[in-house]
Amino acid sequence: MPSTGTPFGALRHRNFRLFIFGQFVSLCGTWMQGVALGWLVLTLTDSAFAVGLVSAMGALPVLLFTLQGGALADRINRHRALTLLQTGMLLEALVLAVLAYTHHATLPWIIVLALISGLLGAFEIPIRQSFLMDLVGRDNLMNAIAMNSMAFNVSRVIGPALAGIIVAAAGPPVAFFVNAASYLAVIGALLAIRPDPALIVPHRTPPPLAEALRYILAPGWPRTLVTLSTIYTIFGTSFLTVLPVYARNVLGTGAAGFGGLTSAFGVGAAAGALLLAAWGARYRRGLIALRGGLVIGGSLLLMAALPKYPIAFTLLVMGGAAAAISAIVTNTLLQTEAPDHLRGRVIGFYSFIVVGLAPFGALQAGWVGEHLGVRTEAAIGGAIVFLAALWMLTTVRRFTGPPAGERRQAEPVRPYRWGERRHA
Repeated sequence: MPSTGTPFGALRHRNFRLFIFGQFVSLCGTWMQGVALGWLVLTLTDSAFAVGLVSAMGALPVLLFTLQGGALADRINRHRALTLLQTGMLLEALVLAVLAYTHHATLPWIIVLALISGLLGAFEIPIRQSFLMDLVGRDNLMNAIAMNSMAFNVSRVIGPALAGIIVAAAGPPVAFFVNAASYLAVIGALLAIRPDPALIVPHRTPPPLAEALRYILAPGWPRTLVTLSTIYTIFGTSFLTVLPVYARNVLGTGAAGFGGLTSAFGVGAAAGALLLAAWGARYRRGLIALRGGLVIGGSLLLMAALPKYPIAFTLLVMGGAAAAISAIVTNTLLQTEAPDHLRGRVIGFYSFIVVGLAPFGALQAGWVGEHLGVRTEAAIGGAIVFLAALWMLTTVRRFTGPPAGERRQAEPVRPYRWGERRHA
């Protein structure tokens, strides 16, 4: 098997090559539908609130059911379940496309389909994240997560660009049909995958959710990483919600400038994922996640203090790279540190934080930005993220050593506890 130090080692697995190609095509379609759907809702209702309502309805099931999705990932055949869920997403996209094409799309129908899409996603996200280890094994897991993140961020640039062209030329229904067709790529890839029995984590009867929560919240690396992820979600990357206001009111730029700032974050995130995929195995993963918080917080503080477009563009590239690196490393360590019978629930809890709590982060960013100004929002969020990461980085030195996922797999390890001294 490829070693952990092999750059892009995950690509040496045929199953992962199939999966990442299909996933990238599907993600481009998903971003395309997101842009087209917002335009369709705005056209039908002429209401910004309606656009936000549809987005919130899509996120609500993720908030409510992601933990159940993580529990399901521990007890079922992940390969088969992922294929069925992707098929369900295809059907949802196809129904939306037909309704829009026949001019039967109404706000209630769109909300219902958004709820269905969110419910499928609540189960698909933790199952897909857990499935990566079945494709590449423990040694190349971080590489696989990094490449999956890179596909996500590159598709975030390509998908909306294609959506703009298609919607302008042919209307939203065509974009919906293209998204439905894009699911054929990932479904075809899943059908072509032949799982390696040596890599598949055995399915066991999952323990009660309370046991998984006790594991996550016990003193040690998992609690540190989960806490920081919560802070990043609510006070860090939530600034992207008010980025249009920052671009217009603070930087004095128009839609083109705002688009450039959005692309800057995506380019930085893709670059960070590429960096980890190529050379991530050379670094102490736990410390990378914590230092990423310093960069995220510092970038926000500087954006508040130095409101110039070139500076903001550069800082968003840096912040995007740091956010992607921190998320990839956290995802990897949570999976490799967790016992196999808890892994699905642990990654479900992590998905709940990153995806399910995002609306709360957007809400606080919007409220602070409206009442105190977006520069103040950036300063407050940046200070919270920076100080939290700095405190954790200082305190983490009391661990006995690096996370278990950074040590040799054959070497028996026990969970690290706060306050223990490092042995020579």
